[in-house]
Amino acid sequence: MIMGGGQRKKILVGLAVAMFLGVAVYLRLWTIDYSFSSDDSEILRRQFDLANREAMDESAEWRLKYDVEVERSTNCAKELNEIKESLENKVEDEKLAMVQKENTALLERVESLKQELEDAKLKCNLH
Repeated sequence: MIMGGGQRKKILVGLAVAMFLGVAVYLRLWTIDYSFSSDDSEILRRQFDLANREAMDESAEWRLKYDVEVERSTNCAKELNEIKESLENKVEDEKLAMVQKENTALLERVESLKQELEDAKLKCNLH
């Protein structure tokens, strides 16, 4: 199949027109994409700024919650230590009172034994 000169020209012209239309469609799509991309970048920047502010607010909120819990925990620990010290002092006071009672009882017993010893000495001297 040998093509004639006219048919070859038609094919080349058709190919040129198809290429021209392809380039035109490509350029049109590129300009549409570019306009969307520039609008999208502005929207994305705004969304990022909004998300960043929300994250900062949430971070501050969590920090406040943490600080409140630390303060509560510190206060509870202080109260617990005060209660422990109070109980220890109470136990020590009770032990001291018991030792003092024992001491008083022992002193009375010593006095009683001294008296018995004196009585025994008197009996021995009389006999």
